[in-house]
Amino acid sequence: MTMFGGRLRTLIAQGDAAARGKTHGAALRDLIRAYLDDRIGLAAEERWSGGTAGRDLILEVAEETLSHHERYSTELHAEMMAMAQASGITPAEAIVVGGFTDLVDVVRSRVGVAPTEDNCTAVINPAAGFYAQTWDMHASAGEFVVLLDVRPATGPRALVQTTAGCLGQMGMNEAGVTVGINNLTSMGQPGVTWPTVVREALAQTEFEDAVEAVMRADLAGGHNFMVMGPDGRAANIEAMPSNKRVTMVEGSYVHTNHCVDPVTAAEEGQRLPEHVENSNIRLEVGVKLAQDVEAFFEEPIISRRVDGRHDVGTCGAVIMEPGSGVMRAVWGVPGDQPWETFQL
Repeated sequence: MTMFGGRLRTLIAQGDAAARGKTHGAALRDLIRAYLDDRIGLAAEERWSGGTAGRDLILEVAEETLSHHERYSTELHAEMMAMAQASGITPAEAIVVGGFTDLVDVVRSRVGVAPTEDNCTAVINPAAGFYAQTWDMHASAGEFVVLLDVRPATGPRALVQTTAGCLGQMGMNEAGVTVGINNLTSMGQPGVTWPTVVREALAQTEFEDAVEAVMRADLAGGHNFMVMGPDGRAANIEAMPSNKRVTMVEGSYVHTNHCVDPVTAAEEGQRLPEHVENSNIRLEVGVKLAQDVEAFFEEPIISRRVDGRHDVGTCGAVIMEPGSGVMRAVWGVPGDQPWETFQL
């Protein structure tokens, strides 16, 4: 069932933080507001939050994260606030629309336990020079996929695949710093949501500084971050609210939606057996196909098609080559929709 996809909407966001946020919010105002309504509705559902979570509680929890974002990066907090103002939403609503998966981790810590679905399969292959991943989410999110061409007044230009109202989900900058993610289930706490961490890492020009940007984040929820530099250095970071573990990658490395380090695994939230099995199978399949990115995306368990708007499926994907500055991106399921090539 095709609900979205086609040629990627591309938006150039340039200048200082306020200018970038204003451009984002004004250009995508209607999309951002529609996306917000969808995500407020989902965050209130028991399958995401684990219990009864009305709009007031959701926004109260989101409000508690704002000071953490400002302390972590005044630049990106200012960009997010300008985006919110230009699109006519509140600062707390900007957290909901952009940092949904981390936010529901925090809501879950207040109201119950939710067996949330798995999403995203990623492979980093320094020897072959690429990082690749699907972005899997509730399929209604696929309606809002955009490519941001971020051109800050100071700092490196970056190409960032994301959704309307979200600072960034995965991308690469002109210095060759490349960042992607997988969701991890945790019991969250007020902190920084993952899109701000992705963008802060992409604001760096050195691999080590990008890794440090992830490591110093006071996280709201669990995420796995993969960082790669133009010279092939790469790291996988399982990052939970209380613990982070770094694995330096030399050959190839695949990650799905469960922790493999026992320290971070001890912090995982409850997951349904079928979700655990699915994540394990995708990891096994991904490891077998880590050298063949085309075959990787041809696997139906990795590039996931769905029938319903709120089923979890593949909304987009990227292949990034930090050595050459080439990003290939697709809006929708790879194979069903065409890849597009972008050059930094």
